[in-house]
Amino acid sequence: MDFEAVKEKYEMVIGLEVHAQLKTNTKIFGLEGCKFGCEPNTETGAVTMGLPGVLPVLNEKVVDMGILCGLAFGSTIPKRCKFDRKQYFYPDLPKGYQISQFDEPICLGGSIKISNKTIGITRAHLEEDAGKLVHAGASGLYGSAYSLVDLNRAGTPLLEIVSEPDIRTSDEAREYMEELRSILRYIGVCDGNLEEGSMRCDANISIRPKGQKEFGTRAEIKNLNSFRALQRAIEYEFERQVELVEAGEKVVQETRLWDDNSGTTNSMRGKEDAHDYRYFPEPDLMPLEISEEWIERVRAQMPELPSQKLERYQGLGLSEYDSKVIVAQMDIAKFFDEALKLNVNPKIATNFLMGEISAYLKEIQGTLADTKLTVENFVKLLSLIEKGTISNNIAKSLIIDILKTGEDAEALVEKKGLSVISDEGEILAIIQGILAKNQAQVADYKSGKDKLYGFFVGQIMKETKGRANPAILNKLLKAELDK
Repeated sequence: MDFEAVKEKYEMVIGLEVHAQLKTNTKIFGLEGCKFGCEPNTETGAVTMGLPGVLPVLNEKVVDMGILCGLAFGSTIPKRCKFDRKQYFYPDLPKGYQISQFDEPICLGGSIKISNKTIGITRAHLEEDAGKLVHAGASGLYGSAYSLVDLNRAGTPLLEIVSEPDIRTSDEAREYMEELRSILRYIGVCDGNLEEGSMRCDANISIRPKGQKEFGTRAEIKNLNSFRALQRAIEYEFERQVELVEAGEKVVQETRLWDDNSGTTNSMRGKEDAHDYRYFPEPDLMPLEISEEWIERVRAQMPELPSQKLERYQGLGLSEYDSKVIVAQMDIAKFFDEALKLNVNPKIATNFLMGEISAYLKEIQGTLADTKLTVENFVKLLSLIEKGTISNNIAKSLIIDILKTGEDAEALVEKKGLSVISDEGEILAIIQGILAKNQAQVADYKSGKDKLYGFFVGQIMKETKGRANPAILNKLLKAELDK
């Protein structure tokens, strides 16, 4: 069987459920902190532990962030939302249930644009996170010998964003996730750190013959914590389901786990439906009334969104590609915006930020905050290019020194004697000396070997250490060679 040809018969249908941890100082229903990396079970308290007699108190900041996200997605913010108890066996939630939102969430509808389409959002709802189980000990017939629980994460506020089943490829899924993370980071509600678990994704995947309208039976792949894992899991699951269908078997609705080492998904449990969770309104929390005044107060805090920033950069004359690269790196985009306020040339600044500066940051595995470069000094360096004081290549050689030491750009040029040579007499003397040393090449050039022109330019630049004014150099060199 030509499996690659068989796969062409089927279309993937993908919907993503993204859990974004909201950047609050305290938990959603209690005063315990929620910092990452603390000693296990130190960010806990009476509410997290579900001790008798304690009552949840809703963190208002969480609601503000939920509204802000809805506005960024273009969602409807209902005038009323409520919390519900989700009954399920949670060994890492001591009270034995999760407080979530079921039929009246904080956000309804909305969408996110990616390069080739718009992905709809069904809803976004607030809920508390569970703790973390650490399975340890020798592996045997029943897996790990024992499990440890860390409740630091329990009660951390989450916003679960549920997409419509509009995604058709693993590339689209990745782009949607990247764009969603960019939005959440720009509006300041989530750091989007997949490695630390502050943004996690469950993927619902089904297949259907191309042209068929009805959806197939879906499988849910849990807790994908990297873009690469998301794509690999989708591709594997697509092939697994195609093989089942082609063999005359049925795809079972279930929850599966992704094993990054083996590159496979494995059955975890039968997939639950809403009735399995036995939702009912949370009796300890009143329904929430969200006024227009509240929504407008939050709207006033809305920063520039990535899509708006992208459009603004293109309006400055940057290409779509360059604009996307800058927007994708929040620290660089912020730095670029500060430089624009000082009237920097956008294109020259972009070339440096995407080139030498990004390469240096990659080398040190850091951000601009880890360097000595200031916006003012960066603009000063680039202004020296525009004034003709130094060449672009000299500026590129200096930017690394400035990143490391923070030395003033003008002082550095002066100290190293790197200002551009624009004196025609000085440049002409150098040109004549180079041509005198290379008479054979001059004769070849005059006989038609035009490519030797670059050789002469290179020799002159070497002699002047890259300081010769290119325009003057070319004018004088051409005149000498044409004699």
